Amino acid sequence: MLMYQSKAQREPFDVIDLDPYGSPAPFLDAAVQAVSEGGLLCVTCTDMAVMAGNSAETCYSKYGAVSLKGKFCHEMALRIILHSLDLRANCYQRFVVPLLSVSADFYVRVFVRVFTGQAKVKASASKQALVFHCVGCGSHHLQRLGRATSHGSSFKYSPATGPPVGATCEFCQQRHQVGGPVWAEPLHDPTFVEGVLAALERSPGRFATEPRMRGVLSVIAEELSDVPLYYTLDGLSSTIRSNTPSLLQLRWGTPKLPRGTPKPSQGPQNCLRDPKTASGTPKPPWEPQNCLKEPLNHLREPKTISGNPTPPQGPQNYLKDPKTASGNPKTASRTPKPPRGPLNHLRDPKTASRTPKPPRGPLNHLRDPKTALGNPKTTSGTPKPPQGPPNPILAPPTHLAPPDPFRDP
Repeated sequence: MLMYQSKAQREPFDVIDLDPYGSPAPFLDAAVQAVSEGGLLCVTCTDMAVMAGNSAETCYSKYGAVSLKGKFCHEMALRIILHSLDLRANCYQRFVVPLLSVSADFYVRVFVRVFTGQAKVKASASKQALVFHCVGCGSHHLQRLGRATSHGSSFKYSPATGPPVGATCEFCQQRHQVGGPVWAEPLHDPTFVEGVLAALERSPGRFATEPRMRGVLSVIAEELSDVPLYYTLDGLSSTIRSNTPSLLQLRWGTPKLPRGTPKPSQGPQNCLRDPKTASGTPKPPWEPQNCLKEPLNHLREPKTISGNPTPPQGPQNYLKDPKTASGNPKTASRTPKPPRGPLNHLRDPKTASRTPKPPRGPLNHLRDPKTALGNPKTTSGTPKPPQGPPNPILAPPTHLAPPDPFRDP
């Protein structure tokens, strides 16, 4: 009520700070009207569950944008609140210019300046964008709502063309989720950030939280301001199925990226904000400390157990596959058996210590100990001795009388 009264009495405020318990949505309309020309508007949002994608329909009803679940949810929350502020200000021929946007702990906080200008309000559509987020690999694309074309000192505004993606993701063939609209312009004013850092240098010890303020502002100064949203290092490593390299290796060891490779304040692992670096496998420039393994290639040529390719086929190649050597992979390293032959009685290593059997002959009927007693069951394969005259020693005696059947036993 107080802000609406100041608007009616033409007594605007130079600084307005909205820090309610929960959502500031009910106060945004009055705040963009009650602040003076070029005044400072500070807004704090603590309903992160709504703005981070857990309740997209509630986020749309409060801020006019659909939130998405993703690694970039905290930065998207900042862009949603900036979109809502600019949308409310456009109703009164006003627009916002972000100075500083921070996501810390359980809340987000933005600092903007509010100006009036009908010509600048026309460019607001080209500052908003829809977000296409793949549910498979996590890639994202932005679709601007409007397009601004310069013609000398003037601009021509027209609807944008799109969409930037197909029906499915070009990398993993999964579907896309659509979120937004969100603020697609820079989140910070670099000149303002450098001025705040200089003010901290001039008055050391003035604030108890000075070390944390200096650290947050230093990280913000290193961000890339012209690339919305970001990718996390662990998320990219999970997508390409590789080990996660050190953050310092990626920030200071990549020659193609500037030394100020972004490390956004929304998370310690948010180090890649360029969409072009997310689709392909990043080539690690650090050769001695390369920790990225070769991506899994399920279509590569099959290999044997030892890693060597399968040898060519041949008549003597009876060990062409270690798996088929006696049916046991452990026998692949054993000495192969020599080729068979008529006299190769030592072809099996297990029989090397045995006495070789003598060759067969017509008189060799005792070559097996089992056949020494003339057992017919064991002499099936033993040749019979040659026939000759009866042996008088083995013949039955003929001088004995035949037995008497009437004799008493």
